[in-house]
Amino acid sequence: MGALQVLCTNQIYYFHLRVEGEAKELKVKLLSYTTDAELLCGAAALTSTRSGSPSEILEKMDLKTAKRIIKRVTGYGHVSVIEHASFTFSIEDVSRALTHQLVRHRIASYTQQSQRYVTYDTLEKYVTPPSITNNVEAKKVFDEALEEISGTYKKLLKLGVPKEDARFILPNAAKTNIIVTMNARELRHFFNLRCCTRAQWEIREVAIEMLKQAKKVAPALFESAGPSCVALGYCTEGRMKPPDCNVEEIRKLFRNL
Repeated sequence: MGALQVLCTNQIYYFHLRVEGEAKELKVKLLSYTTDAELLCGAAALTSTRSGSPSEILEKMDLKTAKRIIKRVTGYGHVSVIEHASFTFSIEDVSRALTHQLVRHRIASYTQQSQRYVTYDTLEKYVTPPSITNNVEAKKVFDEALEEISGTYKKLLKLGVPKEDARFILPNAAKTNIIVTMNARELRHFFNLRCCTRAQWEIREVAIEMLKQAKKVAPALFESAGPSCVALGYCTEGRMKPPDCNVEEIRKLFRNL
């Protein structure tokens, strides 16, 4: 897993941050993003208050000015201006349990690997949670169940059942690949929810990796991105906040991401 930043003593609230170059199962890759996203969003922010045309404003915009404007305007809560920048990610070898959560974020575009066409007949086609991997007996039970499912799935195919029907037996553990495109505003909202320590471990890992890559190419758009506490300075989870969760440590971690 690589470097672990432990922010809460209860293991279910650990942050799992991956090290560059470390071997890992799931993969997140930024495929495409708006060219000069910060310049564009800076120009968009000025368009509503300047008499010049957007094209003229953009032509005169420099990166330093754009970063300053974005910080000021989004700080007021006027975040619609960053919707003009979009980011497309490939998310690979993750579970269907993860993508069921991911597609609940509706202001986005998705294209997912289809179980109508892809066969799931080996254990390599499934994701195993760490809590099961680290428990010998649980891993045995889990693998036996998946072997039974895979065997039944293959039998159904041999009996002439189409893949689109045989897939009804497949579990949430089934691996999948998905392309997702979000604008910068929706990404920040996504990070608010899914980078939080209370998010499910797999989607949290994906969200943190997406943030790292987006922040690298457009730092001004994601300066205060991360769980809600990073920008707000306090936890929004109310009674659900883990009592030993250190907000200041989390804010420091994400600001230095």
